[in-house]
Amino acid sequence: MRCWTAMLVCLLSVALLPAQERKREPLTEAQIERIRELGTDPGERIKFYAKILDERADTIKGLSNRAKSAARGRRLDDELQDFTALMDELGSNLDAYSERKADLRKSLKLLNEAAPRWVGILRALAGEPGFDLARKEAIESGEELADQAARLLTEQTEYFNLHKDEQGQQRAEPK
Repeated sequence: MRCWTAMLVCLLSVALLPAQERKREPLTEAQIERIRELGTDPGERIKFYAKILDERADTIKGLSNRAKSAARGRRLDDELQDFTALMDELGSNLDAYSERKADLRKSLKLLNEAAPRWVGILRALAGEPGFDLARKEAIESGEELADQAARLLTEQTEYFNLHKDEQGQQRAEPK
């Protein structure tokens, strides 16, 4: 009986280990707070995300020049996963802001310039078994973000050409 109880406790302990792993947070507390503060200013919030993503892209580029090692592979995998999470989060923000007809044209122009550069850095990074999946997901996410930003810029340009009285707004007001 004791043997079965001990074995059951061991099995339960092993089963609970993955649940106890901390989920990676790609942002610092200060960055999270700044994003919260910028929630009322969509354009500045998008610019802030772009700044963070620029920094992450530069980190990834810097790591790509280092000698291959297991530690480098793990670090690149983590950085790529964080980069993907941030691009996906920015894409979700773009969806929310575009639904409420916030004028994002200035920040979308910045994003249209930056996203192809990010994808270029990711494509230049030679795949390795330690981070190849994360690299592929980051490239896919970057391409989706670039497409989304280009599409939204076109849509917004057309919309605000027809609704000149709503230019520069943070959200559409009921009329």
